[in-house]
Amino acid sequence: MIQSFQWFTTIVNAGSLNRAAMILGQPQPMLSRKLQAFEKELGVPLFDRVGKKLVLTRAGQLTVEHAQRMLANQHAYLQQIAPFRNHSTERGKVTIGASLTTLQATLPELITQFRSDHPQTDIHAVTGKTHEIVSLVREKKVDLGIVAARVDQPDIHCVPMFDDHLCLVLPSNKTITLKHTNFDTIHALEGIPMVLFSSGTWYRVMIDQIFAQYGVKPDVHLEIDSFEAIVRLINTCQVAALLPESYVSSQLRVNSDLQVISLPELQQMTRTTSIIFMDPAGQSTVTRTFIDFVRNIYE
Repeated sequence: MIQSFQWFTTIVNAGSLNRAAMILGQPQPMLSRKLQAFEKELGVPLFDRVGKKLVLTRAGQLTVEHAQRMLANQHAYLQQIAPFRNHSTERGKVTIGASLTTLQATLPELITQFRSDHPQTDIHAVTGKTHEIVSLVREKKVDLGIVAARVDQPDIHCVPMFDDHLCLVLPSNKTITLKHTNFDTIHALEGIPMVLFSSGTWYRVMIDQIFAQYGVKPDVHLEIDSFEAIVRLINTCQVAALLPESYVSSQLRVNSDLQVISLPELQQMTRTTSIIFMDPAGQSTVTRTFIDFVRNIYE
C-alpha cells in the first residue's frame, strides 16, 4: 500500500490527474484507473470530481494525512538503515521537492539525463512553494529540493545552478508584430495582448515589478499558472507572454512556432535556480550521486 500512498499524495499535491501523470511519468488514463481501483479497495471515494478539478472528500483528507505519516516514517526508517546497505547506486530512490516553476522548466530534463546513467533509480517529485520545499528538506520529508531562489539558512546547503531571466515570446505569425514593429524595449509591450502567470506566483510578482518600474500597462487577456498551457495559448489566442529563458530554450527544441525576443530590461532582472539539501553525510548514496550529478552539470 506504500506505493499507492506515494502516487496518491502526488495526485493531491499536483492538484490534477494530468499534472500528476506528468510528474510520475505515467499515462493519465492508467493513473485514473489506479485511482479508481484504490478507491474501490478502500471502499470510499477519495475525491469529488468538480469539472476537471479533484476535491478531496473527508475520507480523502483522512487518507492523505495517514499517507503522509506513513511515508514520513518510511523515509526516516530508510535513512536509518542507509549506512548498512550496499553502497551501489544502481538501485535506490530519490525524492525531490520542486516548486512548480522548476518542475516544469528544469526538473524533467535533469531526471531524463540522470536516469540515462542510472536507469534503475526511482525518482519521485513533490511540488510546493519555495518555503514549503525548504521545510520539507529540513524535516527530511524529501531528500533534496530544487527551487527558483537562493536559500540562505544556516542548516540548509544551497548550491546555485544557474541564473534565469524572462524572454518575450510571440506567436509565429505576424498578427502582433505587424501592429507593433519595434520590440526593442520593454515599452513595446504597452497595450499588447498578453497571457501572464497567475497573480501571487513568483514570476508574476517579478513581471509586475518590471511593468511598474517602467510604467508599462499591457493588455492582460489570461492568467494561468502552467507553462505548457501558456505556450499553447500564444498561437491559439494570438497573445504574447513572458517566460523564463531556460523553459523557452527547451521548448524551442520541440516547438519552432514561436518568436523569442530578448529585451534588455528583462535581462537585467534575473532569478537563481538552486539545489538545496541537508548535511550530505546523512544522505543515501544515490541522493549524494544525484547532488554530485547536478553540480557537475552547472558548476
